[in-house]
Amino acid sequence: MKDKVVLAYSGGLDTSIIIPWIKENYDLDIIAVCVDVGQEEDKEYVKKKAIESGAKKIYIEDVVDEFVKEYVYKGIKANAVYENKYPLGTALARPLIAKKLVEIAHKENAKYIAHGCTGKGNDQVRFETSIAYLDSSIEIIAPWRIWDIKSREDAIDYANKKGIEVPVTKEKIYSRDKNIMHVSHEGGPIENLLNEHDAKELYLMTNTLEEASDKAEYIDIHFYKGEAKKLNGQKLSEVEIIKKLNELGKKHGIGVVDILENRLVGMKSRGIYETPGVTILLEAHDNLEKLTLDKMTYQYKQMISLKYASLVYDGLWDSKLKKSLDKFIDETQENVSGDIKLKLYKGNMIVASMNSHKALYDDEISSFGYSDMYDHFDANGFIKIYSLPLKIESKINNIKEIKDKKVI
Repeated sequence: MKDKVVLAYSGGLDTSIIIPWIKENYDLDIIAVCVDVGQEEDKEYVKKKAIESGAKKIYIEDVVDEFVKEYVYKGIKANAVYENKYPLGTALARPLIAKKLVEIAHKENAKYIAHGCTGKGNDQVRFETSIAYLDSSIEIIAPWRIWDIKSREDAIDYANKKGIEVPVTKEKIYSRDKNIMHVSHEGGPIENLLNEHDAKELYLMTNTLEEASDKAEYIDIHFYKGEAKKLNGQKLSEVEIIKKLNELGKKHGIGVVDILENRLVGMKSRGIYETPGVTILLEAHDNLEKLTLDKMTYQYKQMISLKYASLVYDGLWDSKLKKSLDKFIDETQENVSGDIKLKLYKGNMIVASMNSHKALYDDEISSFGYSDMYDHFDANGFIKIYSLPLKIESKINNIKEIKDKKVI
């Protein structure tokens, strides 16, 4: 009986040619695994293509609910945005996909797991760190780090030679990753930084600003302990909320990011990301935190958010630090409950109103008028003590300056 390899399979360019390549270079039975994280693929077509390409068996794993509840919503509670721009749509999905690959490897008694990640990208690290954490005995086959294929153009030529249909051409050679949260675009013309990205050619989840609605729209999002539970007063599942906000974000041209990011492997890379629904949720959630968290907690969590985003981006979802930060973040979310109303218009999200029974804002105290808890006169003593260190420093500096003049 042959040994088995479990292949992370999408039916895209890379994984389409990996099946025949493995058959040519290894004596292994190939078990293809397509993990459905909401990429809206034709599952029957994917199954048919994998088997016709040479896979012995294929699994289609639907994990959309788990992805949104246990990964996307954690990212939102953390306000995790890599380098203040990228909401981590691809990075959040990788550890879950790796988890399913390991589960099926155990079920099939497979010794190997293969993936189509390039040797220059972040995803190879994300997959392999999670696989190592879950089962360090599994061996990895990473064709892009082994074969003679040097580019996506070479990969297309190989596919044509083998008679395998692929979803890209040399004219439209973008590398894309899609799930319920986002779609990414890399490669092709956007690798030249002199080129403005072609919105009409690229966008799959978002309208261009020119195509966005000319009429503003108000929406209300209700959060409970940092998690969105209702949209416009209607209680919905987490997946339904993301889907409906994706539609609204698309309608109003919200959620497009063009970023030159720092990859984990040491180079800079340009990516165009469309994240319509989650971009709206991140904006609403951040404003609710401003309303319900005290100054020290909010500002410290801003630092935590950057670190959390870097850990997820760098493939360290299973690390002790990331898990510890989850516990800290959950503690900060205890009072993050309430409603945020946003005005959506031409790529903009403008806060129209905020309301929470846990609000730390009190208009009677913050008003310029009189308040029992704070009198204008109280500021005298506060400023005197607050500025005391500066007065002491200034006094010492003046004395030192006089002494230096005398020495001269």
